[in-house]
Amino acid sequence: MTDKKIICRDCGREFVFSVGEQEFYKEKGFQNEPTRCVSCRESRKERNRR
Repeated sequence: MTDKKIICRDCGREFVFSVGEQEFYKEKGFQNEPTRCVSCRESRKERNRR
């Protein structure tokens, strides 16, 4: 595995999906790679809590 560069679907910035994150996703059984950067994911979680 190698680090992957992905474009955030919300802000359009490039972010790195690291090998460690990929291993975590695989361990948890997640099928899809993230589509949002960390800051956009956190913003979205905060909006959904309200």
